[in-house]
Amino acid sequence: MKQLSFVLLCSLCVSSLWAQSTAKGYVYEDTNGNNKKDKKEKGIANVAVSNGVQVVLTNEKGEYQLPVGDDNILFVVKPSGYKIALDANNLPKYYYIHKPNGSPTLKYAGVAPTGPLPASVDFALTPYQEDENFTALVFGDPQPYTPEDVENFTKGIIGEVEGIKNVSFGLTLGDLVGDNLDLHAAYRDAVKKVGIPWYNLMGNHDMNYDATTDAHADEAFEAHFGPANYSFNYGKAHFIILDDILHPDPRDGKGYWGGFRKEQLDFVENDLKLVPKEHLIVLAFHIPLYTDGESFRLEDRQRLFDILKDFPHTLSLSAHTHYQQQNFYTKSDGWLQEKPHHEYNAGTTSGDWYSGEYNEQGVPASTMRDGTPKGYIFLSLQGNQYTIDYKVAGKPKEYQIDIFAPNVVPIERNTTAKVYANFFMGSKNDLVEYRIDQLPWKAMNYVEEFDPHFLSLLNRWDTTETLMRGRRPSNAVKSKHLWTTGFPSGLTEGTHTIEIRAKDMFGRTFTQTKTYRIEKTPR
Repeated sequence: MKQLSFVLLCSLCVSSLWAQSTAKGYVYEDTNGNNKKDKKEKGIANVAVSNGVQVVLTNEKGEYQLPVGDDNILFVVKPSGYKIALDANNLPKYYYIHKPNGSPTLKYAGVAPTGPLPASVDFALTPYQEDENFTALVFGDPQPYTPEDVENFTKGIIGEVEGIKNVSFGLTLGDLVGDNLDLHAAYRDAVKKVGIPWYNLMGNHDMNYDATTDAHADEAFEAHFGPANYSFNYGKAHFIILDDILHPDPRDGKGYWGGFRKEQLDFVENDLKLVPKEHLIVLAFHIPLYTDGESFRLEDRQRLFDILKDFPHTLSLSAHTHYQQQNFYTKSDGWLQEKPHHEYNAGTTSGDWYSGEYNEQGVPASTMRDGTPKGYIFLSLQGNQYTIDYKVAGKPKEYQIDIFAPNVVPIERNTTAKVYANFFMGSKNDLVEYRIDQLPWKAMNYVEEFDPHFLSLLNRWDTTETLMRGRRPSNAVKSKHLWTTGFPSGLTEGTHTIEIRAKDMFGRTFTQTKTYRIEKTPR
């Protein structure tokens, strides 16, 4: 009898340990919208669920099982044709945090102890007519350091898109705040006013910098926004959201470095095994995949490229730099397909960190160091194809080119001044042309120089006799979307029009005009 009791006790111990290390539950159709699985609500088969590394599909009853440790976030990978309930902040409720002991003690609080794992961790979905042609709203780096910055973000950006229509969801590409993680709640309060489902990813200024391991650098982010690595589907697009900041930097134990932990790339590999090859794969992370190994760990980028080699339709979105550029990765960079991989390194909603003179909106103009005005992005998808539009805050959507040229030149002699065109979404692969009045179009020359308009803004700060309101902009960086030509000669006295046209990577043409005068020099 004693031996039988011992065997039973051991069996119970093993069962108890198994229950503590295995999460199970249902993905179900929430017919009454109460976000709770009721008896009559049926499970949904073939839906992906993950613990952040492994990814499994639900069975015919909608059931899943996954191993968990003491620091896991379980989440459902939203399938196309379904929507997820939102919380009071318009954040999708797609995850369950399992931290029985809570987050470690850090300067900025993480997750409180969640207690024992529930007997069933269930995820609610609701059928939804999802169009394969849709638009997402994308923000780069709001990055407020102070409550005043939050007000400028709210007034200068949120006020312009609040209540926006015909946009399916939003995504912020990291640096939701600027090191003061107490402002995460204020950022969240601002963005919920847009009125659409909103996804977030972590930036280097959203981290718990006092964390001693990279796995714990996202504790405050998780408390406010959920997992730092996750995925979801919409139409024929599969979005993968990743934290690509290694902190502490494994090279010296200080600061941070761009890259991924092994288990993050394991998640990407496991996740993509369940995604159709013909779907568009949209990767979103904060630090761009630079070819410069000082900025990004190249072996991590290579493994990511290896995982993507059989997916012909891909796009990466990044931010972080506070300027704008189009990066194209080819075989020389380790990309394994003939067609280059496009990474859009997006301009930011904070621009040049809320610097510069105050504009007509009553907020800092905050033009970025490459001459790109601050703004936000519309990512439009048509099946597995995409287009990207950059919207300058406070300007008409047609404003895509800034022209810098003299306002008046002398008729008696040629000027050495030049015409510059900053095509905000351009790259060196694009064609940019100019004409004066209705003369024939001529190609402009692509250059990588400081944007002269931005330099003129800096000069105002550096030559003023009285202090100006606000903060001086940062020093200029060379623009990756700038074209120039010599000023035309031989025209008559009077007013003339410079017209610029640019054709982007998606085959669309944009134009901008500026007038100038030719006059006699005063005697």
